[in-house]
Amino acid sequence: MAGRNGRTVRDLRRANRTAVLQRLYFDGPLSRFELGPATGLSSGSVSNVVADLVADGLVEEAGSVDSDGGRPRTLLRVAPVSGHMIGVDVGETRVRVELFDLTLTELARAQRPLEQQRYEVEVIVDHIRSGIAEVLAGAGLAPERLLGVGIGVPGIVEHTPDRGAVVHGQTIGWDAVPLETLLRAGSPLPDTVPYFIDNGAKTLGQAEMWFGAGRGARNALVVLFGSGVGACLVTPEVEHGRAVEWGHLTVRVRGRRCRCGALGCLEAYAGAESLLARWREEGGRVPGGTDEETALTAMLAAAYPADDSAPDPVALAVLEETAEYLGAGLSDLINLFQPERILMGGWAGLQLGSRFLPAVHRHALSYALRHPAEKVTIELGRLGPDAVTVGAAILPLADFFARGGRRPDPDPQSPPPAWHTALRERTPR
Repeated sequence: MAGRNGRTVRDLRRANRTAVLQRLYFDGPLSRFELGPATGLSSGSVSNVVADLVADGLVEEAGSVDSDGGRPRTLLRVAPVSGHMIGVDVGETRVRVELFDLTLTELARAQRPLEQQRYEVEVIVDHIRSGIAEVLAGAGLAPERLLGVGIGVPGIVEHTPDRGAVVHGQTIGWDAVPLETLLRAGSPLPDTVPYFIDNGAKTLGQAEMWFGAGRGARNALVVLFGSGVGACLVTPEVEHGRAVEWGHLTVRVRGRRCRCGALGCLEAYAGAESLLARWREEGGRVPGGTDEETALTAMLAAAYPADDSAPDPVALAVLEETAEYLGAGLSDLINLFQPERILMGGWAGLQLGSRFLPAVHRHALSYALRHPAEKVTIELGRLGPDAVTVGAAILPLADFFARGGRRPDPDPQSPPPAWHTALRERTPR
């Protein structure tokens, strides 16, 4: 029965389960007494929800603490083995697949290298499938125990009713690729295990907001600086973040050609691919036969030598110019969205690190409007190179929490169980 606001008793129970699970997940272990103020639920509701979650195997005891004059209070926590997720990062140099328990402790990982600038759809799909099979076998986990598989990809992700997630990755040559449908064909997973596919910048943002430098911020932008650049916007209205194609803002009219085909995009100046190309064009000695990560390491070593030798003036000049372009790009985000926090992640962003960030910060403030610029902090992400994979695994976890810790209902279009048919045949007509 629905109440005046349209919510049913089932909706209220699910919301209560979600509130308790999330508080235990982020702030636990907690006692039943502490869960009341933390969730806003009555003591009776907390007791009922906890009993339900314990019976489902989602919550377990985690010791006890002394109380004021009474019996010790039992502490509760989310049971780590009560659910498992897989996170996949389709990156510039490799496909990384990781298996996590419910508390996001890594249980197994697999990596598949990619040839530079090669994003053949069939190869990527095969890498994801085989990586999933490898981590499940390595952990000895049955596929049906998964809550889902989250996948971070470059490009715009469109969720369609007939083909599932479709990827529009103009910079990698993907034109409306039905990735979810392709993964389902020959998948090592049963149809009951859902895929959650989204932009890699969004999964990075999800991870940093849940567990990294974004915790506590209401308005934030998380920047992915890799071979190209992207961003994720998080606001109270967009709680789980929204990918922003920031790398394709025009920063120079009739400028360098971007790999998307347009002229003057930020990514044509601020991505690692363009950074290395500009170093090469200016006469820099870019190592041959290496991937972008190795080449960028060499460039940083040339610009900022560890010993007393003179820095490579070409590498240093290109990096300084890149910092200005990146800062100018951040100023657009500051003016448009007025965030309280900007976080920079991605493998290239982490390599450039704290040595590069002060110059980026200085240029961002010089190009942005003064009032929003005075309120923003700019810092590095804290979760390291696995942040996209962790964020991808959070996608099925967030869905699981939103369902109150219940798995998705079976597809109503799938054939009914055998006992359904047998019972119907026995029913008098």
